[in-house]
Amino acid sequence: MTTQLFGGIEGGGTKFVCAVGTGPHSIRAEARFQTTSPEETMALVVDFFKQQEKNFGKLSSIGFACFGPLDPNPDSPTYGHILPTPKPGWTNANVVGMLRNSFDIPIAFDTDVNGAALGEWRWGKGQGLHNFIYLTVGTGIGGGAFVEGKLLHGLLHPEMGHVPLSHDKSKDPFEGVCPFHGDCFEGLASGVAIEKRWKRSGNTLAKDHPAWELEAEYIAQALSSYSYTLSPQRIILGGGVGSVGHLLPRIQQRTKELINGYIQSPIILENIESYIVNPGLGDRSGMLGAIALAEQAV
Repeated sequence: MTTQLFGGIEGGGTKFVCAVGTGPHSIRAEARFQTTSPEETMALVVDFFKQQEKNFGKLSSIGFACFGPLDPNPDSPTYGHILPTPKPGWTNANVVGMLRNSFDIPIAFDTDVNGAALGEWRWGKGQGLHNFIYLTVGTGIGGGAFVEGKLLHGLLHPEMGHVPLSHDKSKDPFEGVCPFHGDCFEGLASGVAIEKRWKRSGNTLAKDHPAWELEAEYIAQALSSYSYTLSPQRIILGGGVGSVGHLLPRIQQRTKELINGYIQSPIILENIESYIVNPGLGDRSGMLGAIALAEQAV
């Protein structure tokens, strides 16, 4: 029996990460590329996989967990395309088509955060759960939902980073950075928003800087809303901002305060630390999630 080998692509707005393997402990090759134009970036991706096929043999499938918005519906005429996006040059890019021009194998395509959710379900802190959310708070904000054993899509796919929040402009006069909505969740709480509001990168701010109390408030508002609407068994919080160690306890406490006993579950009332957690796979959830997408495609 021939061992299956999977390709995974974590396509981000800043960088692409490509890997070949079968799981967290069996990655045979990995590479990172700066995200430039679609044509240039995807050419590097194709070259990487072609080289790995020379080294290890034909891939069984490729999973592509990509930044969006995108069209993940295989029955749609724009399946595999990036939809209108702030990333210059990427609107309407047919990224799956570029892969199919070079590889005659199954290609699974989904959002980067849905991919990360699948990775956490397969090997991380989503294991054994039927319903949970993976949220990334970093340069941007996005969320993937795993519902009754499947990744949630719908009309297109969840856009958890663009929910409206309560914005007290007397306490936070910052207008927000989202080009579509201004002061939505991403507009107020993303890494870009932190830097523009405080004129400094978040990783240079001290633990007692007022930025973190504000950040915890906005993230907790969003998490309480997701808790009401999707009733997840767990919320996994990743990304460069979401994984800041001293931020997690503030988010846990504030989310519990905002829910205020309405959700009568012991995990929220008594054990909030196991309800809102950081990823089990660390910053590799997305890349390993792409491998998990490929695994499901065959």
